[in-house]
Amino acid sequence: MSNRVLDELREMGKTDVLSFATTRHETRLQAERELLAAAYQWAVLHNPDALDPFSKCAADRARPAGAAGTPLITEYAAAAFGARIQTSPFGAKRLIADAVDIHHRLPRLQAGVTAGTVRVGHARHVATATRDLSDDEAAWVDNEVHESADGRLGWARFEALVEGKVAAAAPATAAAKERAAALEHGIRPARVNKHGTATLTVRGDAATIMSIEHAARVRAKELEETLPGTTFGQRQIAALAGNVGAGKPRAKIYLHLAPGSPITRMEGHGPLTRDYVRHLVRDIAGHVRVQPVIDLNQTIAVDAYEIPDRLRQAVRLIHPGDVFPYAVNLSRAMDLDHQIPYNEGGPTSTDNLGPVTRSHHRIKTHDNWEVRQPFPGITIWRDPYGAHYLVDPTGTRRITTDTDGEASGSRLEVYTTQLLLDLAG
Repeated sequence: MSNRVLDELREMGKTDVLSFATTRHETRLQAERELLAAAYQWAVLHNPDALDPFSKCAADRARPAGAAGTPLITEYAAAAFGARIQTSPFGAKRLIADAVDIHHRLPRLQAGVTAGTVRVGHARHVATATRDLSDDEAAWVDNEVHESADGRLGWARFEALVEGKVAAAAPATAAAKERAAALEHGIRPARVNKHGTATLTVRGDAATIMSIEHAARVRAKELEETLPGTTFGQRQIAALAGNVGAGKPRAKIYLHLAPGSPITRMEGHGPLTRDYVRHLVRDIAGHVRVQPVIDLNQTIAVDAYEIPDRLRQAVRLIHPGDVFPYAVNLSRAMDLDHQIPYNEGGPTSTDNLGPVTRSHHRIKTHDNWEVRQPFPGITIWRDPYGAHYLVDPTGTRRITTDTDGEASGSRLEVYTTQLLLDLAG
């Protein structure tokens, strides 16, 4: 935002500020429509039939861009598009799929998007919800919901409307999804973990879950006298734990401590105070085995393609997440990519390894993306169209001039990146 706009806002009265906000809101909605159109055109340009036959890569496997039966798109097309709009290849793939489905399967919503009466977010939600339906079933849902896709309904109500229409359009598909969901019954940790508290997800049929919840409530009330000073929720957990059995939990916990800081980071659970860590170790964990510290100031290397555990742990500490531009994965179960391929002389070492998901690994291998790590923790990527991205523990920045002459990033960032590229070369 420019200082001029800020100065203008400071001079506005209430009516003018509301007019300004309305105009900018319409501008944002129009930008979303134009981005959706760009995503569709990107799919058109990456239909295998539209490519130069000499540029096709055998590993670039074409797939339907959206639902089954939609035009094909090359496997890695989404990666470069996603990086330009600051999202992961997965996020870009979803946007492209939605754009293609809206164009080919949801004509009323497409007409509304073109006319500016349908919100892109609403249209995309319908596209995603109808992806498993036939063309005729999707068109029926489109006809039923397009008038409500202009923002007149609150989001939760719109979701409920679409869910009901999708089930009505394809009751056999709804029944198949119910059977598939039944196979997912079980207990597993959820990803919602903050402030030292984890979430356990229990999936089962509705009647069983209601029965479990009722039994935990009844038992929690019975424990009120024997567990004074506890909340009702804590007693519910105690009731469930009592049915499972007593004993200390057995778990592997990764804690990252910075010297002098009162805060530590627990992988999968976020930041914790040191006092809570002491409570975790003393009162909950029981027996603790401390692993030796890995010195990240020293390059670790082996003379082999295979990656031993100590080297893998060091790479994990240097790169806390997927190093592909705008990637989000923080799992320890990622591939470790030799950024300079091992068969081209790239070492198996901390300064030539980076964690990436399997799909990002394939993009790098087969779609002309290049990556170098001039210093541990800093990776520089070049997409097939000439744009460069710097990825470090703070995130991703696009900072060099691409083939269209468009530049971004500060002059210092551009200079620094060019210097790093020269060193990497």
